[in-house]
Amino acid sequence: MAVTLGELAVRLGCELQGDPATVVDSVATLANAHPRAISFLANPRYRAQLTDTRAAAVIVDARAAAGCPVAALIAANPYATFARIAQILYPRRAETPGIHPSAVIDPTARIDPSAHIAPLAVIGARASVAARAVVGPHCVVGEDSSIGADTVLVARVTLCAGVKLGERDIMHPGVVLGSDGFGFAADRGAFIKVPQVGAVRIGNDVEIGSNTTIDRGAIEDTVIGDGVKLDNQIQIGHAVRIGAHTAIAGCTGISGSTQIGARCQIGGAVAINGHLTIADDVYISGASSITHSITTPGVYSSCIPAEDMRTWRKLVARFKRLGAVWERLAALERATGVSGHEEQGEEDE
Repeated sequence: MAVTLGELAVRLGCELQGDPATVVDSVATLANAHPRAISFLANPRYRAQLTDTRAAAVIVDARAAAGCPVAALIAANPYATFARIAQILYPRRAETPGIHPSAVIDPTARIDPSAHIAPLAVIGARASVAARAVVGPHCVVGEDSSIGADTVLVARVTLCAGVKLGERDIMHPGVVLGSDGFGFAADRGAFIKVPQVGAVRIGNDVEIGSNTTIDRGAIEDTVIGDGVKLDNQIQIGHAVRIGAHTAIAGCTGISGSTQIGARCQIGGAVAINGHLTIADDVYISGASSITHSITTPGVYSSCIPAEDMRTWRKLVARFKRLGAVWERLAALERATGVSGHEEQGEEDE
């Protein structure tokens, strides 16, 4: 799709520096742009590439506008503006309404006439698919599940019984919603399965990446709030609740009954214990291990970044000696009459 810079400036409320009749039809990086592409500068690391860019225009903030050698769209948040322009230039392809002959639809299911049901999809009893929704090839929609308007199940998505999807959601290939949570009661060396009778409820404008799994609740539902963005290969346990507009990167695992607040950002490969509470506006760096509740907004990290092997071995040796060092320090404090250190250490443990 092609559009003029003048139209983009009006639609997105940007200040235009340059010819409003300039046409762009694609997006590109600063380094590899061509004369009909639009790019953006959001990270100062790439400022040097701005000088030599061949883009038709660049989205910049007010500070960078003076140094832009081509037309500029000036925005307070260049990256967000770039995302909106990319949506304009690359609109989602509209699927043809209708049900493919190879799809298997239970007679009690309700399918809006404007929805698209792709080849080999299976839709169970009493399930509902709302207006303009897309159920891609090989998807399974379990009994009593519902899919909101304009929601897309790309391919091989599985909704187990009773899953509720909101509007404008996107489920990427391999997503599984509503499988049983990991619930077992130990008894004399064996395990008794605890029936998982809750469901999964997904809000509006949620996007879930490929092969991410969200377990149904053991008793109460697992709930994902509006605007949540989940990356690939995330595991979310039973009865977890995630607040609106939280984003979680790939390979993170969240154990059951944990509650995560709104507007949080959680890096990749984070491990979060069960039955914890994480406040709103918490940022957790990648590969962190969260074993206690976080009640105050802020940035949190754990884990030690990689070092060369010799340095790592020295650090590990020191870690192993910390207990002995602690005891020596506590003995010195007792001998000198200093109080409080030992008690604080025991509390931290």
